[in-house]
Amino acid sequence: MIQRVLLMILLAPISLLYGIGVSVRNFLYRQGVLKSVRFDVPVISVGNLTVGGAGKTPHLEYLIRLLKDYIQVATLSRGYMRKSRGFRVIEPGDTAALAGDEPLQFKRKFRDVLVTVSESRVFGIPQIMGKQPGTQVVLLDDAFQHLAVRPGLNILLTEYNRPYTRDFLLPSGRLREWRRSSERADFIVVTKCPADLSEHDASAMHDELSPLPRQPLFFSRYKYGRPYYLFNAQYRVDLGPEWSAVLICAIANTDYLTSYLEDVTADLRVMEFADHHTFTREDLSGLKRTWERFEAERKIILTTEKDAMRLEAHKAFILSEQLPVFVLPVEVEFLFGKGDDFDDHIKQFLLEFKV
Repeated sequence: MIQRVLLMILLAPISLLYGIGVSVRNFLYRQGVLKSVRFDVPVISVGNLTVGGAGKTPHLEYLIRLLKDYIQVATLSRGYMRKSRGFRVIEPGDTAALAGDEPLQFKRKFRDVLVTVSESRVFGIPQIMGKQPGTQVVLLDDAFQHLAVRPGLNILLTEYNRPYTRDFLLPSGRLREWRRSSERADFIVVTKCPADLSEHDASAMHDELSPLPRQPLFFSRYKYGRPYYLFNAQYRVDLGPEWSAVLICAIANTDYLTSYLEDVTADLRVMEFADHHTFTREDLSGLKRTWERFEAERKIILTTEKDAMRLEAHKAFILSEQLPVFVLPVEVEFLFGKGDDFDDHIKQFLLEFKV
């Protein structure tokens, strides 16, 4: 802990310079020197102030489920770590290397939704309208800092155990912008909350974040489903105290996930990699060794939905070594019965949208 504090102090001058650069950039956008584009189609942005881990993917999936049966939805992501370039329409048969893991996850789950990637959102949105002229809403993934597009609705996520109010600018902390940038948000969602979060603790978080009067504050948690086999989603298992598990994952923050698995399994071993890590043959060989040395009567290998997109590249090895890799699905649930309120805010925005 002391070493971490000392490191933060040493990095503070760099963080200050970084913050000045961010402030100048944001000022230029506010003054119109750098242009923000507003489109004549509703655009909803879901993002955060920090580097990864706030739960953007499950919350975007929540929005897709909410809207896809009623209006024509399209999603636009950067496609982080993909090897392709430019605008791309994602197909179910793509690989994570071509599409990026999160966009591919969207497409595999929602086959009837147009899922796209582009480094430039300003370029990508017109491309979406050209591919699907009837699009009625575009969901932007991780675009809170992408000021070149002015979304109609800006949803800001922050983790319950790591809110932006307790963080610092890069590289001392994980903030990509100053805390006050939260004022651009239309909604704030506190994610990864305990299932038994009390009204008192929620009120304390409200006071800490101190949202503006125009900013509704919501609290959400993850609901984990029954794990399914990596290569056959019809084959599922029920976790319980009779199971032990090896978790292989490459996500930004594993605390919430490992806490859940520790509660529902007898024993948990974790193989953790950097966020969006591209799994190698050596990694899979390491997984095999960990699996073989793991002495448990009933055991399973678990991974996240996002990591599953990248593990697929090693299908031949996983099958040949008979590694039972199962995927743990997750969905978002709003606490305190506020799910309907959140839904109504989204619907109201779409109904009242004006160019």
